[in-house]
Amino acid sequence: MFRRLIPDPFLLVLVATLLLATFVPARGVIAVAVGWLSIVTIVLLFFFHGAKLAREQVIAGLTHWRLHLTILGCTFLFFPLLGAIGVRIWPGLMPHDLWTGMLFLCALPSTVQSAIAFVSMARGNVPAAIASASASQILGIIVTPVLMGLMAGAHGGGINVEGIGKIAAQILLPFIVGHLLRPWIGAWVGRHKALIGVTDRSTIVVAVYGAFSAAVLEGLWHRLPPATFAVLAGVNAILLGVALGFTWGVGCALGFNRADRIAIQFCGTKKSLLQGVPMAKVLFPAPQTGVILLPIMLFHQMQLMACAFIARRYGTRAEAK
Repeated sequence: MFRRLIPDPFLLVLVATLLLATFVPARGVIAVAVGWLSIVTIVLLFFFHGAKLAREQVIAGLTHWRLHLTILGCTFLFFPLLGAIGVRIWPGLMPHDLWTGMLFLCALPSTVQSAIAFVSMARGNVPAAIASASASQILGIIVTPVLMGLMAGAHGGGINVEGIGKIAAQILLPFIVGHLLRPWIGAWVGRHKALIGVTDRSTIVVAVYGAFSAAVLEGLWHRLPPATFAVLAGVNAILLGVALGFTWGVGCALGFNRADRIAIQFCGTKKSLLQGVPMAKVLFPAPQTGVILLPIMLFHQMQLMACAFIARRYGTRAEAK
């Protein structure tokens, strides 16, 4: 029981990164170097992801189109709608930048690795989860910035317009190039998964350090008292609870079997920290990015703990039967 409550080790790395940015923020030449390093790691991240993704993974599950449309609808329609309703009803509940972060969280695609892992643990439809999660990640490169632009505009804010072009240059183009080169480098990438994993995590660490350094220098911790973080945690918990209930309920309402409902619940509620951090770095002005990332960083740990608990229960029931 105790092990279930232990935080993701990478979360501890992120906490250490936040502390480093708080007490030793990047300034001057160091800030410039961190900015360039962040760009390099983002390009490598999506290049390797393009090279890793087998076309067969997406094509294999496309025949189950009702399931995939349901999952993508939960990710890119239900979540943004929920975020838009929340900010419209309770605009003064949190500062403007935190609400922008919540909207950004709602617009993000699903994860791949953890969503598939939880579906497998719960004895769900793993091939469909692979297809849907992979499709979500690809669509997110284009859909997330568009959704964020629409919601941020309605929220009375906006995103960095140049960020749309940077998304294409730093994320979409490397992803396409990596995927086109897959026949030649796919085997090498498969043999060096540990190296790819380091690239994934280093991208987040560098981007978080740069973003929070800029935010700290702009007075982040003076503008966000502890009570605000408590409210943010409550909003995240409500969002996750509603999403978990809705995804299971919509699967039942549409007549999907248990394995498909499990895939809908885990793929439809997961939000990608891995894709969110570099996107935020590209889309938003540096001083805002640190605050905007707080919701997805908190939601990431909440979803891991909640989904691990639920997946274990589903798996235990399936074994018992």
